[in-house]
Amino acid sequence: MDTQHDIALTRALAEIPGPLPPSGVIHIAVPHTSRFTIVGNHLAQHAELSLTAIGIGVHIQSLPAGSKVGIKALAARFAEGETTIAAALRELEAHDYLHRTRERLPNGRMITRTVFCDQPAALLRGGAVMPVAVVPVTPTAVVTPVVPRPVPASAPALPPAPEPTPVPEEAHPPFRVPSRIAPTSPRRPLPQPREPSPELHRAASALLADLRRHAPELVLSEGDVEELVPGAAAWLERGAHPDAIRRALTTELPQPPKYPAKIVRHRLTALLPPPLPGAQELAPVRRTPVTPFQTCEGCDRAFRSPAPGHCRDCRAQHWEAA
Repeated sequence: MDTQHDIALTRALAEIPGPLPPSGVIHIAVPHTSRFTIVGNHLAQHAELSLTAIGIGVHIQSLPAGSKVGIKALAARFAEGETTIAAALRELEAHDYLHRTRERLPNGRMITRTVFCDQPAALLRGGAVMPVAVVPVTPTAVVTPVVPRPVPASAPALPPAPEPTPVPEEAHPPFRVPSRIAPTSPRRPLPQPREPSPELHRAASALLADLRRHAPELVLSEGDVEELVPGAAAWLERGAHPDAIRRALTTELPQPPKYPAKIVRHRLTALLPPPLPGAQELAPVRRTPVTPFQTCEGCDRAFRSPAPGHCRDCRAQHWEAA
């Protein structure tokens, strides 16, 4: 069997037009006639999704409508645990491939409606939507495009299908995007120093490159360091000590950290301290002096006066007597 396989592989490589690449993968493309799913490169080569999330996304897209795609169902199908699968589903939700909503059926039962969109970016732009097959009463329903299967050449000829009866346009309401498919809030930008300088850039670059000495998990590439330098420079410009910045970036890291550069970027943005206050802000507040209360020496009435004596009425009586 191995010999036949090697011969077939050698023959297929010989039929590839043009010279073979010196390194890297070589594709042998055999046309599919059944049991295939069209997957966009935006999902298969997604720059921010993990490999687990991409694999689960491709698996869900290949399933028929009505298939169970909950955490327990996927954990029973694959070797990954429920925690890993739940994290991958959250990744797909964050990038609008997967949408899960709670709905109440007419009988009062609560269900989770699961919708998988194979091109979320095109859907948000108002692109065309293929006909879909939906199973509305299953606890977890997946919406997948209905792809017609090719008819084998040896199949008997079928009678022509009757002409479809025209249906009024009102019978087909337009596809409405659920509220959960709305664009998420944009990511907060990386802090930038107000007055960048070569010295500030050099100190921030050295601080980021030195992180791996204090946390071996935070190994940043040269490109990551160059991209994150403005955030570290903003901290230094605001008077943060390098040791304080280092503790903020290396304390209580997730184990294992999958994306060190993203962790550093998030902490540089979310934990940015405020600018140091100036001398005017730190000056003590001047309070208006308050005139103290005095007790009248004639009637024991309380009145405000900088010095002891008589109240207004007693002073008037003394003036009249005089």
